[in-house]
Amino acid sequence: MSRALPKYNKRRVGLAGGAAAVALTGAVIAGTALAGESSEGGGADARTLAGPGTVSCPDVASRLPAIPASAQAEVDRNLALLDQQITEANKRLVDTVGQGGPNFVQNAILGPLEDKRVATVNRIATAIGRTADRPAGLDSLAACSLDAQGDPAAPGQEETGGTETSAPPAGDVGGDAGAGGGDAGVGQDGDASGVGTISCPDVAPQLPAIPASAQAEVDRNLTLLDQQITEANKRLVDTVGQGGPNFVQNAILGPLEDKRVATVNRIATAIGRTADRPAGLDSLAACTLTK
Repeated sequence: MSRALPKYNKRRVGLAGGAAAVALTGAVIAGTALAGESSEGGGADARTLAGPGTVSCPDVASRLPAIPASAQAEVDRNLALLDQQITEANKRLVDTVGQGGPNFVQNAILGPLEDKRVATVNRIATAIGRTADRPAGLDSLAACSLDAQGDPAAPGQEETGGTETSAPPAGDVGGDAGAGGGDAGVGQDGDASGVGTISCPDVAPQLPAIPASAQAEVDRNLTLLDQQITEANKRLVDTVGQGGPNFVQNAILGPLEDKRVATVNRIATAIGRTADRPAGLDSLAACTLTK
């Protein structure tokens, strides 16, 4: 049994009760509009008049198949979360104007947003897949772009999706249980700089027997978990002295957790195609900083 997908209309958050501008001592103060995700094919198209641009993301809701009644509530929650993620990214875009180098927006906003969206669309696919065919290819809708002029994306741009860059593509080839990969319990780079290292729970020992058809995909994602920790430790060193007291959590540990959620979900999905899907791997996603 399925129900029609509810509409997720564009959401706008404005200053001064939503007024576009307020005249004040001869100056015009433009309100900032933050966009959510639209199920009407519009994606995120609100604009910020302050100039840093807005984030445009592919619309997920319109790409979903019929949703089983048993999955509707979970799908709705995650579609709402996609809205919230875009709103938060647009707010961060405004709050961090002038910070970082030329790649700051990609590394600190668009990249982490893509990781969050990968994890969220995977939860949507998993919810539907429990009682119906699991929708394929939702990861391709995770990547977002920046409209640097503060204008909406060109017509159709928000529908084009993106290529998932945070993880290898799915595949099903042979192997045996427990072989290959595994993320280290501590960061691989050591603490040569004195800034500390990142410690993450080890995923590989927590996995059940891995079907031969899933082994290669599981191995690739275990290797990716290693790589994510290595990259986070490098960023820890490269950004010493940047940001405030919450910089490491917000710019390194938080995005790393989002990447790990997406990666362990891919591992669980690969195993679950031909065996019982392992539960609770998300609990292994959070990492800590060890001084």
